[in-house]
Amino acid sequence: MTLIALGALVLFGLGVALTLRALLLPRLEAADRIGQVQVYGYVAAPAPDERAEGPSGIRALAAGLGAAVVKRYPARLSEDDARRRLTAAGIYTVPPLAFIGARAIAAVATPAMILFLGSTFGAALAVLLCATVIGVLLGWRVPDIALERRAKARLIEIDRDMPELVDLLIVTIEAGVGFSGALQLAGGRVTGPLGDELRLASQEQRMGLSTGESLANMMGRVDSPSMRSFVRSILQGEQLGVSIGQILRNLASEMRKRRRAAAEEKAQKAPIKMLFPLVFLIFPSLFIILLYPALSEIGGAL
Repeated sequence: MTLIALGALVLFGLGVALTLRALLLPRLEAADRIGQVQVYGYVAAPAPDERAEGPSGIRALAAGLGAAVVKRYPARLSEDDARRRLTAAGIYTVPPLAFIGARAIAAVATPAMILFLGSTFGAALAVLLCATVIGVLLGWRVPDIALERRAKARLIEIDRDMPELVDLLIVTIEAGVGFSGALQLAGGRVTGPLGDELRLASQEQRMGLSTGESLANMMGRVDSPSMRSFVRSILQGEQLGVSIGQILRNLASEMRKRRRAAAEEKAQKAPIKMLFPLVFLIFPSLFIILLYPALSEIGGAL
C-alpha cells in the first residue's frame, strides 16, 4: 500500500508538472523574448492603467516572501547571486527575490501535497514523516538544480557556437565592415543563446555604451572560457592597436582546439559512465540468460 501511494504521488506530480509546462510554455517563451528587450528599455511605456496594476499577485507574493527569506538568511542567500544565476540561465523576466520566494513556496507546497495524498491513501506515520522531509528538500532544491542545469547547458551551447561566430566576424571585418557593425550583422544571423547575447550587446551600443563596455557586460552575463577569451582578446587588440582580423583568426583556432579537447575528454569519460549500467543492469541479465540453463540442468541432475 505504501509503494502504491508513493507511486501515485510521483505520477501525480509528473502529470501536474507536464500539464503546466504544456499550457504555459508558449506564453513563457513569448514573455522571455519580450523581457529580454524590456530589460534594456526597448519596450514602449505601459499605459497608466497598466502601470497602476503592478506585478501579478503570485509574483508579488513570491517577491515579498523572497525578501523575507533573504533578510532572515543573509549569509546563505543573496539577491545579487540569484540575479547573476538567472542571467546566466538566460532568464531576464523573473526578479531574483521572486525566484527565491518561489523556492520557499515550493518547499511548503510540496510537503503539503505529500501529506494530503499520504493521508488520502492511508500511509503510515513514519512514511509520511520521511516523505514530508524529502518533499521540503525537493521543493527547495529542485528549482535551484533546474536553474543550474539550464545555465550550464546554455553556456555549453554558447561555447560550441563561438568558433562559428568568430569565423563570421572575420569574413565581415575583412569585407570592410567595422567591428560594431560586424557584431550587429552577426546578431541578425546567429541563433540561439549566443544570438540573443549579441543582440543585447548591440542594443546596449545603441543606448550609448561603448563597444568595450557592451562586451564587458556580455562577458559578465556569459562567464564561459570561450567568451572570456573572445572579449579579452578584442579589448586588448583595441588597446594595443593590433589587427582584429589576425586576433580573431588565432582566437578561432584556439577555440576549436579547446572544443576538440572537451570532446576528447567526454569520450574518455564515456567508458567510466557506462561501467555502472553494465555492472548493475546488463551483466546480471546476461548472466541469468547464460547461466540459468546450466544451473537448471545441474539442479535437476542433483
